[in-house]
Amino acid sequence: MTAPAGDQTGSKQNSSTPCPIERDVVALGIVAAALIMFIGHVGAALPDLIRALQGTGPGPDNFLVSAVLLNAALILFGWRRHATLVKEIGLRTEAEAQARALAFTDPLTGSLNRRSILPEVNRLVMDLRKQGQAVAFIMIDLDHFKQINDLNGHRAGDKILVAMADRIRSAMPENALLARLGGDEFACVMAHDPADRAAIDKVACAIIEAGRAPFEVAGGELTISLSAGIACSSELADDSKTAAEDLLHMADMAMYHAKKNGRNRYDWFVPSMERALRQRAEMENGILAGIARGEFVPYYEQQVDLKTGELTGFEMLARWQSPTLGLVSPDQFIPIAEELGVIAELSETIITQALRDAREWDPRLTLSVNISPVQMRDPWFAQKLLKIMAEAQFPADRLEIELTEKCLHENIGLVRSLVTSLKNQGVSVSLDDFGVGYATLAQLRALPFDRIKIDRKVIARLARSEDRNAVISTIASIGEGLNLPVTAEGIESEGLREALCLIGSFKGQGYLYGKPEPAENVRARLKSEARLASEPPLPPTLLEDGVRIAGG
Repeated sequence: MTAPAGDQTGSKQNSSTPCPIERDVVALGIVAAALIMFIGHVGAALPDLIRALQGTGPGPDNFLVSAVLLNAALILFGWRRHATLVKEIGLRTEAEAQARALAFTDPLTGSLNRRSILPEVNRLVMDLRKQGQAVAFIMIDLDHFKQINDLNGHRAGDKILVAMADRIRSAMPENALLARLGGDEFACVMAHDPADRAAIDKVACAIIEAGRAPFEVAGGELTISLSAGIACSSELADDSKTAAEDLLHMADMAMYHAKKNGRNRYDWFVPSMERALRQRAEMENGILAGIARGEFVPYYEQQVDLKTGELTGFEMLARWQSPTLGLVSPDQFIPIAEELGVIAELSETIITQALRDAREWDPRLTLSVNISPVQMRDPWFAQKLLKIMAEAQFPADRLEIELTEKCLHENIGLVRSLVTSLKNQGVSVSLDDFGVGYATLAQLRALPFDRIKIDRKVIARLARSEDRNAVISTIASIGEGLNLPVTAEGIESEGLREALCLIGSFKGQGYLYGKPEPAENVRARLKSEARLASEPPLPPTLLEDGVRIAGG
């Protein structure tokens, strides 16, 4: 394959300055002229020199001797200058070749780079279209490569990239092109018969299979998976002038789809992926703008004693009041907010509002809030939460923090420290979604939980499965043995409530007791039941010296 044309910037010389080739011609001209004159002067002086040596006549004329010496000096100077210029031109040519190589190839893997592959793709699309063929563009990305770099160092990461490039190259057809687009992303480009899609499937499978072979890293073995996205130029318009960029964009969307659906696989691009990606981008922009505009608000779900039906508190659930999407549930926006890195800001804003709402309720009613595993990675989370509580003047013994089982598998030492800090201030901590994860009895004993909550998926199957009945009974027994009260989620029928009451003593929540409601609805109902605080705390006021006091 012919290397792409290089950048011509800086290649033009100043018109008044001769180029090295011109200088070389001048130097050679001087040498030639001096050599001719040297031969002529030597020829004229030689007879007199011979007669002088024989003692039959005077020596050569001093002028001829001076001319011979001067011409000799000119010959030596000109030849040395010529040799220097030849060496200089050779070094410059070599440097320019290296610069072209650096500009259009990846120095680490020796493959093409992003700058060079795109013009090649455009050329291939035009050439193959005339032959009734197309171009297949496979984008390849190493799964979880950042963690590999963090754990093993960048030197090991570079070694893996070099080996992976060799593996991909060995799985490609002979005339295919390989490029490293940047980081851990590669692109494989090849001719493609649109009627033979299976041939590209075979190549993609071979690449993924080759990538799964173990690598030797730091004296051990490391296995990495690949995700790939495939796009075909037959999907493009015949007059497309941005074929390479379009194929890159399409393959990138297909690869993102493959990662989203489990990694270690490949997907072909379909137009619906672009719509999904556009919706995702709109969601991301909406979340960032919504936090600034205060569109995220708390909703509240009742928690009751299942046997007596007495209201004991509420669980706060986040909702997004989007001006374009309407009321959005947390399972749609929380994962995106976590990926964007704004879940802490979003959560703290909602918790602050929830504490202000709950301080007007009957003091016997508790408030439960869910905490993202991402927030639990922050070693200052406990201090931040306690500061929010102090500013809202909300008593710690009315607040319950709910952690999911996922938190226990990320950094158990940090989680233990945060839980202990909160409990020392009087905050209760419960383990949420128990029964569907991998929390062990050892973890329950190691962490000072105050409550466990049975996941709604387990509860929903209680009435249909004897096995689930046994699971609920077991969880209730665990809670009793560890002196941990149990809350059941997702109670949506009287039959479920009665079944749970037969098994043990539970608190519960679910649609049987009403759907989650906004703060104003909860306050109105509590007021009608005379369950608001008799004297709700006044908002804090700042004195002139900056001291914060309660009331005005």
